[in-house]
Amino acid sequence: MGFILLALGLVLIAEGLVYALAPSLVERLLEMLRELSEDQRRNAGLAALALGLILVWLAFWFGV
Repeated sequence: MGFILLALGLVLIAEGLVYALAPSLVERLLEMLRELSEDQRRNAGLAALALGLILVWLAFWFGV
């Protein structure tokens, strides 16, 4: 349970920093996402999911 809370906290910190430091960049990114097809967004989501799983696996492998 502690790892889940840690992970959620880290995600919220990263998201908060992006919105606090570069809100106009977020707007442009959302516009770019709207221009992508549904399949392209799905593939990007699957790639992010795979990368996240790899990072979590590496963290556990290194003993974090």
